[in-house]
Amino acid sequence: MALLQEDRLFPAEERTRAIARTLYEQIKALPIVSPHGHTQARWFARNEPFPNPVKLFVQPDHYVFRMLYSQGITLEQLEIGEEEIEEPREVWRIFASHYYLFRGTPTRLWLDYAFQELFGLTERLSEKTADRYYDTIAEKLATPEFLPRALYERFNIEVLATTDSPLDMLEEHEAIRGSGWTGRILPTFRPDPVVDPQVPGFLDHVAALGALTGYDTYTWRGYLAALQQRRAYFKRMGATATDHGHPTALTEDLSETSASALFEQVIRGRPGDIPRADADRDGADEPG
Repeated sequence: MALLQEDRLFPAEERTRAIARTLYEQIKALPIVSPHGHTQARWFARNEPFPNPVKLFVQPDHYVFRMLYSQGITLEQLEIGEEEIEEPREVWRIFASHYYLFRGTPTRLWLDYAFQELFGLTERLSEKTADRYYDTIAEKLATPEFLPRALYERFNIEVLATTDSPLDMLEEHEAIRGSGWTGRILPTFRPDPVVDPQVPGFLDHVAALGALTGYDTYTWRGYLAALQQRRAYFKRMGATATDHGHPTALTEDLSETSASALFEQVIRGRPGDIPRADADRDGADEPG
């Protein structure tokens, strides 16, 4: 039995569903343009096999591990942030035994599609099937057909954008550009580490931004100039978009005097203690 129903994303009403099928048939073979992919540039720069299923499906996808974290599973149990995973099969078993949590979510639709269409797995992932899933996926990941660049071509991707910190030197993007491979992997500017005062380590990030750009980022004008320099570099590397994690859509047109005073409050104080409203005002003034 298949994991997925063929018309799963189409309307339930029969006549409307027929129209959806007709439209889908006309566009399903078009290449994919992905402006926000949960991928890492180094996958394509190095083009090495994924070492295990956890490195592919759990560790890089915050929609997966945040769901597990919300239910009391620690990031340490999932080895999130670790370069080398010591117990990948155990992490996978944790994921599998809690897979029911994803019922009815877009994440579940995507995962079931990948499990079925790429790995031929048609029995639902669960505690009972965890090891069979792990072994099947691990075996296929070791083949040339599952190298990152081969998958890029297989999926008919035209362009894939990563998400990158302003502090990222984009070496892996440089390596891709210099490799001669024709795949388009573009960076995306994600400024949260240096524009949201409530991000852990904010002051350290701002200091690092200054060291990277040569500007005094503890002054308002120097801070703006540093951000502008990094955005220009991202643009030269092919970036066409920014990606922001603002909790609200608040915008406010502050005078330079007001913006500078607010920035001074953040820099000289304790960023984590800045009220959310003031933090939003500070982040809203990033240069366009």
